[in-house]
Amino acid sequence: MIYVGVDIAKINHYAAIVDYSTGEVISTPFLVTNDKVGFDLLFSKIKNFNKENVLIGLESTAHYGDNLITYFHNLGFKIGVINPIQTATLRKSKIRKVKNDKVDAMLICDALSLGYFNLLSDIDVELLQIKSLCRFRKDLKDSAAKAKIQLNSYVDQIFPELNYFFKNNLDIKTAHELLKIYQSPSDISKANLTKLTNLLIKSSRGKYNKIRAIELKELASNSVGINNPALCIQIKMVINQIELFESQIKDIDKQVSSFIQKNDNIIISIPGIKDSTAAIILSEIGDINRFNNPNQVLAFAGLDPSVKQSGTFNASSTRMSKRGSPLLRYALILAANNVRLNTKTFNDYYSIKRAQGKSHYSALGHCAGKLVRNIFYMLKHNTTFNLD
Repeated sequence: MIYVGVDIAKINHYAAIVDYSTGEVISTPFLVTNDKVGFDLLFSKIKNFNKENVLIGLESTAHYGDNLITYFHNLGFKIGVINPIQTATLRKSKIRKVKNDKVDAMLICDALSLGYFNLLSDIDVELLQIKSLCRFRKDLKDSAAKAKIQLNSYVDQIFPELNYFFKNNLDIKTAHELLKIYQSPSDISKANLTKLTNLLIKSSRGKYNKIRAIELKELASNSVGINNPALCIQIKMVINQIELFESQIKDIDKQVSSFIQKNDNIIISIPGIKDSTAAIILSEIGDINRFNNPNQVLAFAGLDPSVKQSGTFNASSTRMSKRGSPLLRYALILAANNVRLNTKTFNDYYSIKRAQGKSHYSALGHCAGKLVRNIFYMLKHNTTFNLD
């Protein structure tokens, strides 16, 4: 078997080619630029070999290897993706402490020869685009959450009483519409009552009326907030950021939903799982045939328990390993909570774990494990969710 180890970087990669059946190093590590010239160079060195006997391996490094994966997969080559933890372990086993691109290319070849890889299927390559979209969506959600925290901190300084008025929830349309026009208590106290009332009624769909507008003006007149024009600017800008992030998330959700509906994803037959969550789970797991049992999926998500044992000591309880895909782990925990709120079976299981003294998140971890077993069976047998 001929192994091609590629150490992926942003601009330049390094590749090594080894025939492990003879032990011959066909090509010592060489530069592969991240463009067609570099890819053609790598192809020229392996094109004369039987593709069935060639395995190209690379570490899982965010998006940097996606171009190379797609390029060589389209040419018919087999691609193996390696967990960086595996190559790090191999590196530590060496006597000399060396870390550079050329050495890593050879280490990847070693990892391939030891079977430390997941072979990508046509499904995996097809899912690269949706995986990228799902990860970008998570980044947007995180950015929106950070912006909302900033908004709260600014309002706490300039108009702390506003939190009481909106029942400690500034993350609503009414609060945003108000603060886009009136950032300071002074602005609100001087605002025309009719104009303020109409703004509140329209943005809250009648929940906030003239009486509430009068209350708001009274709060603003007696506010202990600091007068800081700079904070007013920041409030207006951060609300614009929040609205931009949420608009972008909606656009992504439309594309994700289109993908899920087009591919008739059976995961959405589970009560409580939305299209966006189903897309994350499907794209992160990839081809289910890579896994032999649900425990392997749990380990891939980092939901498996870590092991602590030495001599006669064996820990009776440990935390989850958290060494797999963080996005898959996030999606499974989120899905487990929604599913237990929508199905009696999962809610009963959650209640049992809580009765055993488990914390909320620990019980959700167990529910996620149960959910993974269901998803594994569904994907393996192409069947929808069965409450029985």
